[in-house]
Amino acid sequence: QVQLVESGGGLVQAGGSLTLSCAASGMFLSIKVMGWYRQAPGKQRELVAVKSSDGSTNYADSVKGRFTISGDNAKNTVYLQMNSLKPDDTAVYFCNAVVLKNIIVRDSYWGQGTQVTVSS
Repeated sequence: QVQLVESGGGLVQAGGSLTLSCAASGMFLSIKVMGWYRQAPGKQRELVAVKSSDGSTNYADSVKGRFTISGDNAKNTVYLQMNSLKPDDTAVYFCNAVVLKNIIVRDSYWGQGTQVTVSS
């Protein structure tokens, strides 16, 4: 099994910053993709930012220029630095990891979610 432990959510005023972190542990060969999704009340879960094992990144248009995803491969950890936060960024943020369980099997795992609330 694979566990994802998230931290760093909270309440912040508009224009402020927060950093989320997510650490993966358990039985897997490697992490192929790791990143963040979010779900606001009444809305579908959406991609925020992901980082692949080759170093490439992908961001939602709504966060480009404000959020930065980075990772520590040795610690199987990914970070999301969120700057210039807006009330529209309020959501539960979920960490996701796509891992290689063995040489042919990939699987996807989710964290429990961390609340980010941005007040106006």
